[in-house]
Amino acid sequence: MNQLKLKTVLPFLIFISVALSSCQAIAGIFKAGVWFGVIGVVVIVVIIFWLISKARKK
Repeated sequence: MNQLKLKTVLPFLIFISVALSSCQAIAGIFKAGVWFGVIGVVVIVVIIFWLISKARKK
């Protein structure tokens, strides 16, 4: 039973390791992280300015 699992899983693991280069995966993660950070900072700055404008009107 163990031999059968190894024979089915091993080719899949080899394919994944060849198809997905670690550099490409890390680059994708950092690109997503950068955009998430930029959007997050913009949203926080907008909320701060909105709160300041609400506080000054009262």
